[in-house]
Amino acid sequence: MIGVTKLRVSSDRQTMTVTFDDGVTADIAAEMLRVMSPSAEVQGHGPSDRKLVSGKSRVQITAVAPVGNYAVRITFDDMHSTGIFTWPYLRELADEREAKWAGYLAELAAKGMSR
Repeated sequence: MIGVTKLRVSSDRQTMTVTFDDGVTADIAAEMLRVMSPSAEVQGHGPSDRKLVSGKSRVQITAVAPVGNYAVRITFDDMHSTGIFTWPYLRELADEREAKWAGYLAELAAKGMSR
């Protein structure tokens, strides 16, 4: 199972650095964490319910709270706080960051929305 040994939020609150138990370290932007939140508010209750979140380019992380030994709840300055980010999901965001971000930007452009 994937584990996390360290989480650090940058001083500008716009990046979270995650160190996984295999030594891999990744910087994940607050904007990416917010728009790809695993919450039902963003993901819905199935693929057809997923919401495209826009206008979050300046979002900041205001709090990170542990959820057991397997996840964290991140609170953002827009008051979104319902996503529970498991270690495997954070690793997925870290490992697939470029592809996921490119897909997000393409979806925004296709719908005439902006960051």
